[in-house]
Amino acid sequence: MRFRFPLLIGAILALLAACVSAPTPASQPAIALPKEPQTLNVLTHDSFAVSEELIKKFEADNQVKINFIKGGDTGSALNRLILESISGSVKADVFYGVDNTFLSRALSQNLFEPYKAPALAEIPGEFQLDATNQVVPVDYGDVCINYDKQYFSEKTLPLHSANFRTPPIKTCWLSKTPKLLHPDWLLC
Repeated sequence: MRFRFPLLIGAILALLAACVSAPTPASQPAIALPKEPQTLNVLTHDSFAVSEELIKKFEADNQVKINFIKGGDTGSALNRLILESISGSVKADVFYGVDNTFLSRALSQNLFEPYKAPALAEIPGEFQLDATNQVVPVDYGDVCINYDKQYFSEKTLPLHSANFRTPPIKTCWLSKTPKLLHPDWLLC
């Protein structure tokens, strides 16, 4: 089952991420807004946050009422979407929060309507990981680790994710549920 509101997918992702999209050319028809506000159900991970001001502006500009559905961490939210899709009971119109570690799984399930957002022209190609335009990249980040330089200057340890599972690093490494949170998941 594919999501409804395919034209709003790119718009909500860009707006909720506070991205500025390119102006709509005059040759493109405007999206016809419904007469009464409709509910737009957005499934996302639990740590997703956006200001009330931005939500209200989006709702007013698009004549919708946003209902956020918290789906757990990124992996859990995607699993929920896949299971709902298989059972034919998808509750969300839009999914926000798939990252590159789960992207191939999301795309292999044929969950999304393709949409080539106008803002893609402003996003560097290295971040456009989906040639089918089923997802729109909105953000990127690095895994950063704070460490005791003096302690590790005395050790000869190559920086490799396997070292986080073995002594001595295993005994001094702390991460919140690393098997569930994406980028920490990469270190498990």
